[in-house]
Amino acid sequence: MNTLRHDSLQLTTRRTFLSNAGQFSLGAIAMQALQRESSASVATANPMAPRVPPHAAKAKRVIYLHMSGAPPHLDLFDYKPELVKHDGEDCPDSILKGRTFAFTSGVPKLMGTPRTFKQYGKAGIWMSDACPNFHTIADEMTMVRSMQTDQFNHAPAELLLFTGHARQGRPSLGSWATYGLGTENQDLPAFVTLISSGTQPSGGQGLWGSGFIPSVYQGVQCRSKGDPVLYASDPAGMDRTLRRRTLDALKDLNEQQAAELGHPETITRMAQYELAYRMQMSVPEVMDISKESAQTIEDYGAKPGEASFANNCLLARRLVEKGVRFVQLFDWGWDFHGTSEATGIADGLTKKMSETDRPVSALIKDLKQRGLLEDTLVIWGGEFGRTPFREGRTAASKVLGRDHYPDCFSLFMAGGGVKSGFDYGSTDDLGFSVAENKVHVHDFQATVMQLLGFDHERFTYRFQGRDYRLTDVHGHVVKDLLA
Repeated sequence: MNTLRHDSLQLTTRRTFLSNAGQFSLGAIAMQALQRESSASVATANPMAPRVPPHAAKAKRVIYLHMSGAPPHLDLFDYKPELVKHDGEDCPDSILKGRTFAFTSGVPKLMGTPRTFKQYGKAGIWMSDACPNFHTIADEMTMVRSMQTDQFNHAPAELLLFTGHARQGRPSLGSWATYGLGTENQDLPAFVTLISSGTQPSGGQGLWGSGFIPSVYQGVQCRSKGDPVLYASDPAGMDRTLRRRTLDALKDLNEQQAAELGHPETITRMAQYELAYRMQMSVPEVMDISKESAQTIEDYGAKPGEASFANNCLLARRLVEKGVRFVQLFDWGWDFHGTSEATGIADGLTKKMSETDRPVSALIKDLKQRGLLEDTLVIWGGEFGRTPFREGRTAASKVLGRDHYPDCFSLFMAGGGVKSGFDYGSTDDLGFSVAENKVHVHDFQATVMQLLGFDHERFTYRFQGRDYRLTDVHGHVVKDLLA
């Protein structure tokens, strides 16, 4: 043997040998063995099979009612007599110093609410005259007045609220829930999104996307008018029998690929093809609200055959009743800047609430009457709050409006293991900061996960060498909210 060659081999370490062994390295051999071992089961696995969470769950399902644009909490739930007293005065410099607002600069005027407030229910929850139907469900509510976020623009605030991160690419709250729990009805999507008022939320489809976890867990957007799910119908010239034969052939090919590569997206593809086939029969039936009683339709203010928030609330009840795990309703039009009559906190807010508080109240009463509210968590709220002063662009207008505000806002929950008739947290006398029991959006997410039976710190998904979770590296369960 060449002396130089011999000396070189003597100096080669075991680590160098293994790293240079390429496709024949022990690591590669082990990986191939593991891949073969897992692919045998992955080809037949059902990613949406119902699963039991690691801890006792108080909520089995969620209906999230998101008012996209951020409702004016100071004119709905957070009564500030001191702010009314100082209406029209300049904002104190100590409050404005160092702060940035979306559309307001200079020294804005404090603005007390023009709405009339009273207390309702056994807990004496403050609510305004803008939401009369909410008054009737006060004893079912857990009102949280001390919410806080890090974002003051719509898209990043919505993304932070629903995905735990202000940029696109993370799994949504509904995707985490279905990833952990699967679904109780294999003929319907586990996670359904419904949109009203004709506009998608600013955060886009990422609000019901699956991010880097398998796409089988993303939300399916349904419509309350026309075909419930786009592209689910058979193409022209294809009947049900031919569709079945086509899917069987695709399944054989996908199973071969799954056995060879073991990629989770292959399993997702198979599951989605089969779900789409079953949905052709199951979705039209569950989406047909005309089958409800005349009294139920009247209670919600729904109109069969039309697209509306009221119809979507009734659909939400029908979907969870059939075993859907997570239903998410987005309603656009809550950006109350006061730049038009429709976005003013007087007539504009009255009109918007008249379209929404009736069906929401009917939904909660309906769930309770059917025995579903106890383990269905209902959430109502926006992505941030509104300022205690007039929006800068409308300073000289007769229409009153408020700017974006992240430091404090309100939302409420009902059912699903939260306390009923409960008022939590508070803001200061002028509504500029949280005074008691701050609940950051990450704390809120951690609490929802807890209600579903998960420890938010342990419920993770490994991606690119790191364990990710909904709450990122933040969040604490707000135990005072739990029943």
